Amino acid sequence: MNINDCIAIVTGGASGLGEACVRMLASGGAKVAILDFAVERGEQLASSLGENVIFTKADVTSDESVQAAVSKVMEAFGGLNVAINCAGVADPGKILSKKGPMPLANFNRVVQINLVGTFNVIRLAVEQMVKNTPNSEGERGIIVNTASAAAFDGQVGQPAYSASKAGVVGMTLPLARECADYGIRVMTIAPGLFNTPMMGSLPEAAREALAKMPPFPKRLGHPEEYARLAQHIIENPMLNGEVIRLDAAIRLAAK
Repeated sequence: MNINDCIAIVTGGASGLGEACVRMLASGGAKVAILDFAVERGEQLASSLGENVIFTKADVTSDESVQAAVSKVMEAFGGLNVAINCAGVADPGKILSKKGPMPLANFNRVVQINLVGTFNVIRLAVEQMVKNTPNSEGERGIIVNTASAAAFDGQVGQPAYSASKAGVVGMTLPLARECADYGIRVMTIAPGLFNTPMMGSLPEAAREALAKMPPFPKRLGHPEEYARLAQHIIENPMLNGEVIRLDAAIRLAAK
């Protein structure tokens, strides 16, 4: 599918990997809706990118919130054929600390946002995509999800995050198989260490240490590199039902 033919939603689109995808899509001529909690940042980004980019506040864990966001996209642009899921949280925590066992609510929050939220957006996006007229390849839509290298080699303190991202990996193939009947592809990107606001919350010394971990290139990834892979997935119809590690060959150590 050509980028300039796309009508897309990007969750977590106000910053980080999502923002990079919004900018990539907008520069290619797509119509884009930013779905995020960060109202001020999202509205500023949309305004800066022109009339073909809109912002709508959305909670990916809420049926009603995402339904309303998708309805707004349909009203504004008349269709939907790309969904990129970048919304997520890390919230590290050990199963047992000096304060006792990890609160179950902490684990549930991460899984709800990262896994259930991703599925929520997919199901509501697919509902609209099946109405599209297929292109010359028989294609009606494309889903791009975000997992993590932690889905495969999670570190101490990442049980909730790793479990949520492993869930995204695990549902990629069965969703792709089901959606094949509709002409909709489903792909997942598993990034390693990227220079995003999530990483920016760490102390400088910690960021510098993490930047030395990837074998090559020995640095943090740039969000634009994630967006370039998302673009290739959209444009390459043979990419379907797969998880691509975008991680400079890193394998995360236990700690």
